[in-house]
Amino acid sequence: MAFGYQVAGLGSRFIATLVDTTIIILLQVVVVVVASLIIAAVSSVAYSDELSGWVIAILGLIASLFSWGYYVFFEMLWNGQSPGKRWVGLRVIRADGTPITLSESLIRNLARLVDFLPAAYGVGIVTMFIDKQSRRLGDLAASTLVVQDRAPISIQSLSVKRTVNLGMQSLTKVSLEGFPVERLSNDDLSLIEDFLLRRDQLTHRASLAVQILNTLHQRLGLPLPAIDRLEAEDTLVAILQAAQSREKE
Repeated sequence: MAFGYQVAGLGSRFIATLVDTTIIILLQVVVVVVASLIIAAVSSVAYSDELSGWVIAILGLIASLFSWGYYVFFEMLWNGQSPGKRWVGLRVIRADGTPITLSESLIRNLARLVDFLPAAYGVGIVTMFIDKQSRRLGDLAASTLVVQDRAPISIQSLSVKRTVNLGMQSLTKVSLEGFPVERLSNDDLSLIEDFLLRRDQLTHRASLAVQILNTLHQRLGLPLPAIDRLEAEDTLVAILQAAQSREKE
């Protein structure tokens, strides 16, 4: 399901990468300092070339992992955002508009090693210029996109009541009796939030609402709801409100 995201350009991605690279370098400096202190302490007690070599190798491995695991860690922690992307206002998503998963994050960041060649993301930049959606090789391999992230949806701006032109009738408040809101995952709620935030820009918003609602029921092992397209969107709003009410409690 595509929600009409605005693909991030090369400039904003460069700034985000610059911020992330700076943080990674600082982390690596910390590791080097720690390594130096440990080696100095070891040498003062019982100097051993072999032991010092092991300390350097282990801490060197930890430092190199920062440049790769850093992105995976934060993309999972912040739903597709690294500190740099969060500062600039970008987010990594799957090509279908749903939140990124661990497998996509691993693939796109493993491919970062190739994108970086021969230096300073040379391959990645060329690929982004060629691809219509500004994707580097890692994004192509993982079927992901980097998009402009919008402000979080405000529940206060949503209403579970909506007047619809059906003669003199109007929709009443949706009942969620029997729906296990507590079983919804963060990815489920993110999908609902993304849809509601972008619904005014969608051509087929009613049918998309039905698809999302059916997907949630299938994932939770529930029978598909007997609901029309106009009610589906109200139901998604009610589900999101119920989930956030539970979090406040």
